[in-house]
Amino acid sequence: MKMFRNALFAAALVMGLASAAQAADLVRKVDSFDLLADQSGSMMMQAPDLKMSKAAAAKQVLAAVNEAIPNLGYKASMHTIAPAGQVVAYGDWDRSAMNDGIASLETDGVIFGRMTPMGDGFAANSGDYAVMARPTAIVLASDGANNTGIDPVAEAAAIYQAQPGVCFHVISFADTAEGQAVLDKIAALNTCSVSVKGADLLADQNALNQFVADVFYTTGAAPQEEALVLHGVNFAFDSYALDAKAQGILDEAAVVLKEKNVHVTLEGWTDSIGTDAYNKKLSQNRANAVKAYLVEQGVPASKLTAVGMGKSFKYDNATEEGRYLNRRVEILFN
Repeated sequence: MKMFRNALFAAALVMGLASAAQAADLVRKVDSFDLLADQSGSMMMQAPDLKMSKAAAAKQVLAAVNEAIPNLGYKASMHTIAPAGQVVAYGDWDRSAMNDGIASLETDGVIFGRMTPMGDGFAANSGDYAVMARPTAIVLASDGANNTGIDPVAEAAAIYQAQPGVCFHVISFADTAEGQAVLDKIAALNTCSVSVKGADLLADQNALNQFVADVFYTTGAAPQEEALVLHGVNFAFDSYALDAKAQGILDEAAVVLKEKNVHVTLEGWTDSIGTDAYNKKLSQNRANAVKAYLVEQGVPASKLTAVGMGKSFKYDNATEEGRYLNRRVEILFN
C-alpha cells in the first residue's frame, strides 16, 4: 500500500511539473478581485485633458476592465472609498452584476467640503478582504488625494502585513504631484503591483487589454506554478506538530523530492479562527515543520522554501471538517 501511495505521489509530482511546461488556455493569476473606486470630492472635479470628471473617467475604465476580464471562475466584489462602502457583495464574479455596480457609481457629486479619507477607506473595507480567496487583486481607481484620517500608504502596508496574498493594483487619475506620489508609494509596497494611468487605458484598448492580462491572467505558454495539496498533512487546532500519518506521507514525499531536480515552496495555511497576525505566524511554523522534517529525511534544504500564508478559505471554515482541511501544507512547484 505504501508503495502504491508513493507511486501516486510521484505521478502527481510529475504531472505538476509537466503542467508547468504545457501551452494551455488562459490561466488565472488571482482567485478573487475587488474593484475599489474612489468617490471623493476631488474625483468629482474635471479631469485634465478629459471632457468629464475624474470619477466619470474612472467609471468608464472600470466598466471596460470588467468587460475585458476573461471568465475563469473568479470570485469578486466591489467597494468604494470616501465614503467607504460595499457596492457588490463578495461571491462568484458575475459580469452583469459587476456592471450594475459600476453603473451606480457617482460621477458629479459634491466637490467642496467633501473630505478624502483614503486610508480610512482601506481600513473600513479590509475586513471584507479577509474572507476573499487568495491570491486577491484589489484594483484601485483613484487620484491619490488624501486630506484626513489614516495615512493610506501605511494602511495599505498594514493590509499586506496582516493579509498575505493580497495585492493592490493602481489605476491613476492623479492630477497633482502629491496625489501621484501617494499612488506610486502604494504601488511600490509590493512587487506584485501593476500601476497605470487611467487616461492611457481610456485612449488605448491595447493598453487596457495589457493591464487586464497583467493583473488577472496569463497564458499557458509560460511556465506556471502548480500546487499539490499534501492530503493527510494536516494539523490539530492551534498546533504545528506533525502526527504519524503526516510523517508517513512526508517520508514518501522525501523519496520523490530527493530524486527530482526541482525546487519547491512549502505553503503553510491555517483555518479562519484567530487573528490575522497570529495565524500568519502559525502558518509559518507549519511550513517550517514540514521543511525541517523533509530535511531530516535527506531532502537538501536548498530545494525547499517555507512560506506561511495565513488564513485559508479554500475549504469551508463553517464546518469542523473544512477547518481541518484548511490547516494544511501545500507544495508549490517552482
